Amino acid sequence: MSGTESILARLADTLESRLPQRGGDPAASYVAKLYARGPDAFLKKVGEEATELVMAAKDADRERIVAETADLWFHSMVALAYYGVRPEQILNELERREGVSGLAEKAARPDS
Repeated sequence: MSGTESILARLADTLESRLPQRGGDPAASYVAKLYARGPDAFLKKVGEEATELVMAAKDADRERIVAETADLWFHSMVALAYYGVRPEQILNELERREGVSGLAEKAARPDS
């Protein structure tokens, strides 16, 4: 497992431990508090962080781009854990798409 895969797996394990059904304590954990508030809370954070990344990119502020991307990835992983999706599944999907034309991949989707 690469360093990138390793950090994503460790983070996913931590986020899963914060789920209500795993005993996550909203009084002791920011993520457990998001989970306790339900999907609207963490999905709102995903949207906010995506917007902040867009603004950082428009400003061409590399440091903010890195920070906002980390925030977006983090909150996206909060959502993934809630829905029982592991980061390895996302990496596998990206690997499956590697070398495939984006136009061809999009055209092959059932909803296209």
